[in-house]
Amino acid sequence: MIDFNHVWNTIPFPAFIINSEFKIIEGNSSAEQIIHTSRKQMFGKELGVFFGINSVVLETVKQVRQQNSSLSQYGVEISTIDRVSFECNLHINPLDKNNEKYLLIIQPNSFAQKINQSSTQRTTARSVTAMASMLAHEIRNPLAGISGAAQLLAMNANDDDVELADMIGQETKRIGTLVDRFEVFSDIRPALRDAYNIHDVLDRAIRSSSAGFASTIKFTKQYDPSLPDASGDADQMLQVFQNILKNACEAIQKDRGKIVICTSYNSGVRYTISGNQSEILPLQIEIIDNGKGIPGNIIDEIFEPFVSSKVNGTGLGLAFVSKIVTSHGGLIECTTDHPGTKFTLRLPIWKKSAEDRI
Repeated sequence: MIDFNHVWNTIPFPAFIINSEFKIIEGNSSAEQIIHTSRKQMFGKELGVFFGINSVVLETVKQVRQQNSSLSQYGVEISTIDRVSFECNLHINPLDKNNEKYLLIIQPNSFAQKINQSSTQRTTARSVTAMASMLAHEIRNPLAGISGAAQLLAMNANDDDVELADMIGQETKRIGTLVDRFEVFSDIRPALRDAYNIHDVLDRAIRSSSAGFASTIKFTKQYDPSLPDASGDADQMLQVFQNILKNACEAIQKDRGKIVICTSYNSGVRYTISGNQSEILPLQIEIIDNGKGIPGNIIDEIFEPFVSSKVNGTGLGLAFVSKIVTSHGGLIECTTDHPGTKFTLRLPIWKKSAEDRI
């Protein structure tokens, strides 16, 4: 027999049952979280107590009562009693013929937007891969010719011209280095899928960082010791974590720098790849710093190439991070506050067969 109480509480969105007087007579676990009130405390209280007497939530329920028909509203902004505002979709349905009970479901848009943003990152990574391959080929040949010509000029030039020839040589070398960094995007081989311990890789990243650019940073580890092995290339993921840690260290004041690294297991995250295939992404890694944060005008494009908050940044580091994570079938997202930035990675676990991609 189905335990409907269990089903009710596993609904991932806040759900309320409202009577004809707009009072709450039931709420699920997600409802308790969104209004920070227990089911016992919300019972019998009017909806307006938690969302405001003039809120769009209450007005929408009133419309449903008047029309005695289902109603959905998309992209509306609501606020709870503790003044937390967020955008969501509202779904209200009558539950009986007498028009005395209504089901209200609040669907926050934030997670859907993050998934959509991750999809954009995957598309961007593929575009950058194609462009990198073309640029590396088209730039290297003329660059080699310019460098060779500069060396020939320097051999037969006077002192003033030698200085100019040396400057040409230095600049071509600098461009060559930039092409080398950009060329890593042209590697279209799929990531190796092997079992690795995510905590071992994180610890390696912390040790190497602490020995160099993060020598004055305090690291706090909040690991879930029961995590299964991750699926992917441990060396590539080491590059990912080192890059994120380097960005974090550059954003915080060295005398009070703190980075918190948390790991956890979240079985409810699944990402659709194509057709009927999807990737289960239960491993969650959060890297949180207390730095100055990322400017709001670039936070949504931070994983795109050439986007950087640094004065002399190339904007390739986080684009490379995104490429590696997406090649592993994972997701990465970034949120920022002032101060502080949090990178959240969701990765697949290792299985002996391809059962993790259904």
